[in-house]
Amino acid sequence: MAIPDFQLIMLPLLSHYNDGMEHSNRETIDSLAKYFKLTDEERAMLLPSGRQEIFTNRVGWAKTHLNHAELLGSARRGVCQITTSGLDVLSKNPVAINMKFLEQFNAYKVWRNSSLKQVIENDELDTTDSIATPDELLEATYTRIRADLATEILQRVKNCSPAFFERLVVEVIVNMGYGGSKIDAGKAIGKTGDGGIDGIIKEDKLGLDAIFIQAKRWDHSVGRPEIQKFVGALTGQRAKKGLFITTADFTADANDYITRIDTKVVLINGELLSQLMIDYNVGVSTIATYELKSIDMDYFINE
Repeated sequence: MAIPDFQLIMLPLLSHYNDGMEHSNRETIDSLAKYFKLTDEERAMLLPSGRQEIFTNRVGWAKTHLNHAELLGSARRGVCQITTSGLDVLSKNPVAINMKFLEQFNAYKVWRNSSLKQVIENDELDTTDSIATPDELLEATYTRIRADLATEILQRVKNCSPAFFERLVVEVIVNMGYGGSKIDAGKAIGKTGDGGIDGIIKEDKLGLDAIFIQAKRWDHSVGRPEIQKFVGALTGQRAKKGLFITTADFTADANDYITRIDTKVVLINGELLSQLMIDYNVGVSTIATYELKSIDMDYFINE
C-alpha cells in the first residue's frame, strides 16, 4: 500500500504501546511498517532533502501529536511508553485517532494554540484535515520556490549573449571543483574551434586528465546526430571524457546513445544547468537562511 499519512498512523502507533511496555523508536517503526505492509522501496523513500525516510518522518510527527495529547510519554531517549490516558483511549476502541480527535485533550489544545504556533502557522498549512507533516510542507514549499527560481534562471540564460554564456559555463564548472582556476578554465573554453569541441578543461587542479566540452545556447532539443559528431571529435582527440551542455534538452535517442558507447559523455540540459547554478551559487544570492533544530536529549540526560 502507499505510505500512510501521519494522522492515519496515530491509532496503530498508540495501539503498538497497548502492552504498557517501553518500546524503542526503531522497534516501533519496524512494527508499523509491517502493520501497513510497506515494501522495502516504500520504507526507503526519502523526503526531498534526502535527510530522512518519509515513513520515519511521519511516524515521528504522529508520535509528537500523541505526546502533546499526553497519550504517550518519553521514558528516556529514543524510548516511549503509553500513559494512563492513552490506555483509557484504547479501551474505548476508537475508530480513528487524528488531530480533531486529540482536541478533546486540554494539553493538546494548549500546544496547538500556543502563541508561537499562531505566528508560524496559518489555515492553509496547518489544519486538522492536513495529511502532510510540517517537514513535508516545508520541503514542498522549498521545492516549489526552487523550481520557480530554476525556470527564471534558465530563461535569463537563454537570453544572454554567447560570451556571457561561456563565462557562466566556466563558473559553474570551476565551482564544482573542475577546471583549475577560473582564469585557466576561461582560457580553455571557446578557443579550440576544432570540429565540435568548444573547450578543454582540467578534470583536477593538477591537470592529470582533461574534459572536452561542447556548450550550445539552443532552444531546440539536441539529437543523437549532434552527440555522435561530438563523440567523433572526442575520438579524433583521443579523449575519453566529454561534457555536452545545452540550454535546451536532449532527445531520447541522444540519451540512449551515450549509454552504448565506451567514451564517457555527460549530458547537461537546461534544467540541470539551472539546478547546478543554484547548488553552486552561480547567478543567485541567498536572501534568507532558516535553521531547523530539534531538542538535544543528551543535554537533559542527567537532569
